Amino acid sequence: MVATLANRGPDDEAVWTDRRAALGHRRLSVIDLANSTQPMAVEEDGRTLAVVVHNGEIYNFRQLRRQLEGLGHRFRTAGDTEVVVRAYLEWGDRCAEHLEGMFAFAVWDPARDRLLLARDRLGIKPLYYARTANGVLFGSEPKALFAHPAMECAVDSEGFAELLAYIATPGHAVYRGVRELPAGHTAMVTGGGVTESAYWSLPARPHEDDTATTIDTVRGLLAESVEAHLVSDVPLCTLLSGGVDSSAIVALAARAGNRPRTFSVDFEGHTERFQKDFWHEDADAPYAAEVARHVGTDHEPVVLRTADLADPVVDAAALRSQDLPRPIPDMDRSLYLLLRAVRQRSTVALMGEAADELFGGYRSFQDPSLTDTGNFPWVSMGLKVAPHGMSTGLLDPGVLKKIDVPGYAAQRYAEAVAEVPRVPGESELEHRMRRVSHVHLTRWMPLLLTRDDRLSMAVGLELRVPYCDHRLVEYVYNIPWEMKTADGREKSVLRSAVADLLPASVTERRKSPFPITQDPGYGQVLKERFDAVVNDPAGPMAGLLDREACARLSAQDRPIEVSGWGERRDVEMVLQLDGWLRNSRVRLDL
Repeated sequence: MVATLANRGPDDEAVWTDRRAALGHRRLSVIDLANSTQPMAVEEDGRTLAVVVHNGEIYNFRQLRRQLEGLGHRFRTAGDTEVVVRAYLEWGDRCAEHLEGMFAFAVWDPARDRLLLARDRLGIKPLYYARTANGVLFGSEPKALFAHPAMECAVDSEGFAELLAYIATPGHAVYRGVRELPAGHTAMVTGGGVTESAYWSLPARPHEDDTATTIDTVRGLLAESVEAHLVSDVPLCTLLSGGVDSSAIVALAARAGNRPRTFSVDFEGHTERFQKDFWHEDADAPYAAEVARHVGTDHEPVVLRTADLADPVVDAAALRSQDLPRPIPDMDRSLYLLLRAVRQRSTVALMGEAADELFGGYRSFQDPSLTDTGNFPWVSMGLKVAPHGMSTGLLDPGVLKKIDVPGYAAQRYAEAVAEVPRVPGESELEHRMRRVSHVHLTRWMPLLLTRDDRLSMAVGLELRVPYCDHRLVEYVYNIPWEMKTADGREKSVLRSAVADLLPASVTERRKSPFPITQDPGYGQVLKERFDAVVNDPAGPMAGLLDREACARLSAQDRPIEVSGWGERRDVEMVLQLDGWLRNSRVRLDL
């Protein structure tokens, strides 16, 4: 099980066992490099009090260390892992409430024969578990669980619907019998079973501050978060796209006294032959270069070739790292290649993920045709293109009808919005936008955080997300939509909060998603691989394809269209599913 996670921790490996428990760990050394090895045991008078395995970073560990020392604890290391285990010894199963950061950990208490699992408030770091006939297995990725002989790797119709709907239902891990510990939760494992408890959730409350105070508060909270995220004993950098989200992180890092090293991604010839589409109004590279000059960073563009994106080894590595196929894998491959290049220079990288979900950056936030449908906005967007949802246009209609992706998503949507309380005095518009914000933060953002974690840890790089500081999230979540869009634009508050730090061209730039290649050569590669899958009657996709639709597309003597997302997404999903079914031991039970 530990060996499956070797890429997550290339620096060390160890296992601790006793008569009732076994804990394993792979270490990526970031803080207290010489010490803080794991599993870490705290002993007293020859007795083991507790043992911990921990993934992530506790940003307030120094403050907690001082507090715990005042309560009588004596530390033997200088890192955050010992703070975690001693927090458990002091506060028991409520220890996670005292931690600030990104974390997933397990603490074994031998005196009580119990195991505590805990996950950070936003779910930045993953944690999965499964019950077996003889106990409970847990790990940072599903592949670790499936390495155990008691586990069967299977996906049923509900899991397949979750996969195709592209939603992250809290606790749902797609694989049958595997549960993802929800964000902001702990789980106590005893002889009597597993008991989950929530220690944090998005708080809905009235927002009392005026616009000027709100902007100042956002600036202060974000600056504090960035400074906390700079703690590291290894080289650190920031990913820079040229959008306001990542640019703000870079500028605030510089203000905190850190001369940032920055990296951006581009495709060979992309800027020169860029074509505007619905999602992308302009290329990122010029804006990233402008911010780097403005702030004074040590900047390095990572330029990818079509051959890099089409490399089967890269494709397999990106897919294997995530354990599941995704509908936009070319983004995953380019992000994987970017992170792999970054890892040659740095061990830790900050990024601007989560700002769109938090501040309302997506266009779908302002489109009633997507937010008033009784379904997730991104599912509604997919249904505009195909009757069964995003990336399903080439899959067998009979299979899709059976698993009913729109119906499944609508049910999960109803569950999600039922979690959102109405704040006293809140208008219908404000309550609707609170619901939209809630589903993006709890059902969409976790998909991105999981992708970021898997792809970065696959190359031994730690990604940090300052916008996921829970104090910032709590504050911004409750800012009225009218204030968030005060100038009629997305992310008004954020843009105003960092306007003095960045060029106006960047703060006024419209939201642009992660770039995708527009090279027709990539479309030709997709076409050749698609034809091979369609024409393989014994392949794993044989019973999952819409034969007529696939035959029509295969018969066309042209590359797959890459300037938009419709056709390429459908084709990419077919290829991803094929690779997943061929190279994993998963069994579809639909």
